[in-house]
Amino acid sequence: MTSIQDRGAELRRLHDAPELLQVVNVWDAISARVVADLPDTRALATASHSIAATFGYEDGERIPLDLMLDMVGRIAAATDLPVSADVESGYGDPGETIRRAIGVGVVGANLEDGMRPFETAVGAVRAAIRAAEAEGVPFALNARTDVFLRQSPATDQEKAEEAIRRGRAFLDEGATCVFVPGRLDEPTIERLVGGLGERKLSVIAVPGSVHPARLQELGVGRASYGPWTQRVALTALRNTALELYAGGVLPTGTEQLN
Repeated sequence: MTSIQDRGAELRRLHDAPELLQVVNVWDAISARVVADLPDTRALATASHSIAATFGYEDGERIPLDLMLDMVGRIAAATDLPVSADVESGYGDPGETIRRAIGVGVVGANLEDGMRPFETAVGAVRAAIRAAEAEGVPFALNARTDVFLRQSPATDQEKAEEAIRRGRAFLDEGATCVFVPGRLDEPTIERLVGGLGERKLSVIAVPGSVHPARLQELGVGRASYGPWTQRVALTALRNTALELYAGGVLPTGTEQLN
């Protein structure tokens, strides 16, 4: 088992590298092992929405933090690869939540602003960075701004300007990259990269999003998939059940991955 310092340094290196970092989101130990075993996997990221759904909770910090961190720790223990955790908005105490997340083995985190007042959002990032520094672990903070999810009405240009304003402040506090979720088109991505810097923009890939190869060309640093990976798995489960109920059989080629 590699040390947490080594995993942290590797995650930071992956964010600094010129290649797009793709992280396929996982939600439990077995999904982590399946993805980690693939030769192209360099790091893992948890999906808070998916972990919450696993336990029957809605998204949005409704799952108790202890339960969330227990699963995050199981994921981190299932692999030697660096793991980044989605800790939503930090459960009311971003610094303490990051400290506890490091305690279960993670070396990076998503921290969302929920479009809280500017100074509050920046203060949360500051607290998270200071907590990681106090633990002595290299840490990759994927500081998220929800401008494109929550700020309305506004034009895409106005939203991009606000995302850049917040993102620059997050980077100044020590964030590794700025996560701007939403179905972003190429002109918006170009505007964000121009305002934040090459390899500083993190995006979520959803159905209909810009292709990863093009994200690389546009200067995006990181792409993740959020709850969509679990949705793919659940869609396969549902379709298989429908096929069985209709008199069919299990799909040919099904592997024993557990």
